[in-house]
Amino acid sequence: MKSIFICGIDTDIGKTYCTGLIARYLIKQNQKAITAKLVQTGCSGIAEDILVHRQLMDLPALPEDQQSITCPFVFPFPASPHLAADMVNQIINLNVIDQNINKLAQTYQYVLIEGAGGLMVPLSKDTTTLDYISKRKFPTILVTSPRLGSINHTCLTIEVLHSHQIIICGLIYNLFQTTDPQITISTRDYFINRYPDIPLMDVPHIDIKKIPDIDFSPIFSKI
Repeated sequence: MKSIFICGIDTDIGKTYCTGLIARYLIKQNQKAITAKLVQTGCSGIAEDILVHRQLMDLPALPEDQQSITCPFVFPFPASPHLAADMVNQIINLNVIDQNINKLAQTYQYVLIEGAGGLMVPLSKDTTTLDYISKRKFPTILVTSPRLGSINHTCLTIEVLHSHQIIICGLIYNLFQTTDPQITISTRDYFINRYPDIPLMDVPHIDIKKIPDIDFSPIFSKI
């Protein structure tokens, strides 16, 4: 089994769509894959991002979703995880997340774990997402885009991952937002030239009603 962490340079960068598309790819390759999420804020019941994953995977909500194994911490207030948890007098117990991931690993070959926001998002007052994945040394896929500010945010995130000896399996260049073509091409070339050892893959704008099959094999050649 391989646990792979999907992180992004910021919130609303497309981690959810990319996580679901990667799981879809693995299933098409006859691999048993499931997605999970550390924590979800701004909803109740089954984590809404998990449901998007399933839609992209052409699956209904799974028993593991209904049992809160794939996302054990869901909070109604749309805020940073530590604040959303604090507002309902709860804490995010990382041991519970670990136990759930290990449980999924008994059944699935791949567990894709989606983060919430960027690397420095606090899960508690003294633990960030970076702390969590650094301790577990999860191989990581980073999602970015050509939007304004992405070069700075992407390079900072990559340098931090490198400094913590976290393997970066791939950089996903998410084209879900409309940007000037010159910016898109220039930004993409900059990432390729600066980080030639990190496979870069484009993900086009997605119509959820007509989901494309994307070949993520360049990323999985490093996993």
